[in-house]
Amino acid sequence: MPIPPPARSRGPKPTRVDPDQLLDAAQAVFAIDGLQGASLRAIARRAGCDPALIYYHFASKEAMFEALLDRTIGPVVTELLGLCDSRDPRSVAERLWLIVGIYHAHLGSNVGMRGLVRGEIVRGGEAIQESIAKRVFPALGAIGQLIRQGIEQGEIREDTSPLFTTFFLVRMELEILDLIPVMAPRLSGMPGDLAVALAERAWFRLFWRGIATRPEEALPFLPDIEEARP
Repeated sequence: MPIPPPARSRGPKPTRVDPDQLLDAAQAVFAIDGLQGASLRAIARRAGCDPALIYYHFASKEAMFEALLDRTIGPVVTELLGLCDSRDPRSVAERLWLIVGIYHAHLGSNVGMRGLVRGEIVRGGEAIQESIAKRVFPALGAIGQLIRQGIEQGEIREDTSPLFTTFFLVRMELEILDLIPVMAPRLSGMPGDLAVALAERAWFRLFWRGIATRPEEALPFLPDIEEARP
């Protein structure tokens, strides 16, 4: 006697919707509508799937935003924790410069996520602001600890605030990534990538001279960048 085929289940199946595909769609929708104005239906439409399929991976749009934070900030935290380890033999100055490179590597091409996080910090609800703070705290804490190492080892002035120095270092790097690629070609005719590299180097020199106990010392680890004039 032939075996009847299994009954077809109702509702959407957990088909091959990649979570990263959903997160990419969510990031695009959040960038346009903000977290508060976004909907799972709009995210599903962007991803090309049924809205119900999102629930196989994420409980809510807030959960998707938190997953985006983890995907973006998590690798930054991992690298910073290793770089700021007190057993690292390199100078504090060199490691602070490498922090600039870490942020550039992970956030330099992610314009949408930078703008999204900035917008939610300024305009988001308290729960979202707490969620962002929870995820950035390990990164900022690691940098602050590195600055304390510099104070203890005599590289950085004792009157330096680890908290605000961390803020100035990271904030200016994010401003460079946001503004220089757009404005430098228009204001100077300089290619955006070159302008970013020059701006990062110039900013770090200024930053370091403001906190160093011996600001006149050379920084041999800084790159030698050929400045192309228009």
